[in-house]
Amino acid sequence: MMSMPSNALSRRTLLGGGLAVAGAALLSARGFARTPAKLPKRTRAPASGEKAISLAAQERPFRLLGAEAPETAIWTYGPEPFHLVRLARGETLSVDFENRLPEHTSIHWHGLRIPNDQDGVPYVTQAPVKPGERHSYRFTPPDTGTFWFHPHCDTAAQLGRGLAGVMIVEGDESRPYDEDIVVVLKDWRLDEKTGGYLPFSTPRGELRAGTFGTVRTANAAIAPRIALPAGGDCRLRLLNLDSTRIGSLGFEGMEAAIVAIDGNPIAPFPLHEWRLGPAMRLDVVVRAPASGAEGRLMDFFAAEPVTLATFVGEGEALKTGSFDPAPLTASDIPEPKTKGAERLRLAFATASGGKAALAIDDDRDPLANALLDSLCSASKTNWSMNGQSWPGGDHSNVPAPLFTLKEGRSYVVELSNETPHVHPIHLHGFTFKVLNSTRAELPVHYADTVLLTPNDRVTIGFVADRVGAWMVHCHLIEHQETGMMGYVRVV
Repeated sequence: MMSMPSNALSRRTLLGGGLAVAGAALLSARGFARTPAKLPKRTRAPASGEKAISLAAQERPFRLLGAEAPETAIWTYGPEPFHLVRLARGETLSVDFENRLPEHTSIHWHGLRIPNDQDGVPYVTQAPVKPGERHSYRFTPPDTGTFWFHPHCDTAAQLGRGLAGVMIVEGDESRPYDEDIVVVLKDWRLDEKTGGYLPFSTPRGELRAGTFGTVRTANAAIAPRIALPAGGDCRLRLLNLDSTRIGSLGFEGMEAAIVAIDGNPIAPFPLHEWRLGPAMRLDVVVRAPASGAEGRLMDFFAAEPVTLATFVGEGEALKTGSFDPAPLTASDIPEPKTKGAERLRLAFATASGGKAALAIDDDRDPLANALLDSLCSASKTNWSMNGQSWPGGDHSNVPAPLFTLKEGRSYVVELSNETPHVHPIHLHGFTFKVLNSTRAELPVHYADTVLLTPNDRVTIGFVADRVGAWMVHCHLIEHQETGMMGYVRVV
């Protein structure tokens, strides 16, 4: 049984200062008998064929505040919040997307290593999908794992209304778990009397740590109770799909181990607390409570720990041995060659004066030089990357790339946080290897989003194996929309 550790207050104090806690003794505490030195190889052959689905972005009523409370008009891709798409590794996904919203939108497939023209960024990889229009996406995800999809324009409002979905690419288990459950964490900015929305962005939030929601949910419910097979080893796919909130997640009443980060397998190690920022995912295996007993998913990054969901054991116990979770199988992500790799630096800072000025891209790519409309630009520019900010409200062109990379080469990039705030940094199109951090105790792992704490320098490596314009930005959406966004071009 895992309870709140006795030194939790001091750990939360450290978290406030910028340290991420992966486990009580971190990597020295892997300690599972079955965990191999290397992840087992995949023996299951990839699937084939095509899976065709339809998604329609539209407004749908939903009672976020409870059965007796007023309805809220949420935006979804399907009949339920956070529409789930499952497919097998090797399957091709064909999407018929229809926009039934009053404004244009698109779908970005977060964390998926897919062709650039399928990445879903308006004015950069595709034209926006206008109200009443349809758009087709088609790709074959090369990796298994837990991913998600969302709009990439007017994101604070569209994501704030719930426009997001979950994608699971199956085929990574070395043996089946007893249950596989998705848990989506998201806040909502709601007037609890009417069910209507409060402003999604505020000047203070844009300039600081973001504008927080007033109602916290798991799977669009307030502190839901979720049944698990008693005593079973259950896979919980935790997704932080909030625009702002960073949680320090852990469990009470259940043993837990991390088996994947951003969908990418890692040798299992004990979970005590893990700092999960916007857009980040964590696959966890838990030993479910005994029949009738309870365990809780907690956020310890608060004055008082918050219960996000309660898990209830049901049925006769399935396991009697010690907790020893099966690892996932190894992925096929390209391994960056750090020795001799070109080294780059990307500094995240506030914007001021000339540093925020727009630099025009001279290659005259018709998409890269397309006019921006008011939905895809902000009235203020607060943040920068290497002194360059994404265009504000009076800018009419996409900026020059932050870097031009050569296809097939390995790159090592130092991400430097020169602000007093936390930034979850996401790179489109590539899964990078987190090599080290100067402030946070992190295992070496693969990810597509990494949390930069104040004054932190995180070093990542990746192989630039596909051409195109690939976005890099802070996934704290108010920071993204007020300047902290750019792109790299691979040629």
